[in-house]
Parts: sequence; C-alpha cells; structure tokens
Amino acid sequence: MKYEIPIGLTFDDVLLEPSCSEVHPNAVDVSTRLTRSGIRLELPIISAAMDTVTEAGLAIGMAQHGGIGVVHKNMSIERQVEEIDKVKRSESGMIV
Repeated sequence: MKYEIPIGLTFDDVLLEPSCSEVHPNAVDVSTRLTRSGIRLELPIISAAMDTVTEAGLAIGMAQHGGIGVVHKNMSIERQVEEIDKVKRSESGMIV
C-alpha cells in the first residue's frame, strides 16, 4: 500500500508581508455564524473552557465584544448554574 504524506504548512508558508491596503479597517466584516440556526459572532473568538480561563466574568466580557465564552465544567453543577445565570442576567457588564 502506497502512503502519501499530506502537505503541511508552517507560519512562514502563509506569512503575510506588510504593505498598504485599499480597504479601511472599519469596512472589514469578520463576523461568522457559530451555528446553522443563527448564533452569530461579531468577533470570531471563543474562550477556552478551562478552569483558569473562563467563568462568568470573562464570558460576559467576551459577549460584550462580540465573542463567546464557554464556562468550564470543573465546578459543582450548582456553581455552574450560578455562573451561567450571571452571564444570562448581565446587561452592559452589570449583573441585574
């Protein structure tokens, strides 16, 4: 059986050289759909679901800036519910 080695790329292979652009930064749309049913992210960044990274505070901040935060699972179910409730009740960064 013949095995073909797949082509691999490094950062240098896809490096962009700095130069002038005709596109104004405000005209760029980096939004993306997270799901087929319509969850849309204005900023395509998802935080890591790690206990040292994402709890309610970061999830709220991510949402305010167009991303999404995934609250980690390394806590009790009751604490997870509290963290998610904080995120769902937040408006403009203030928990109501």
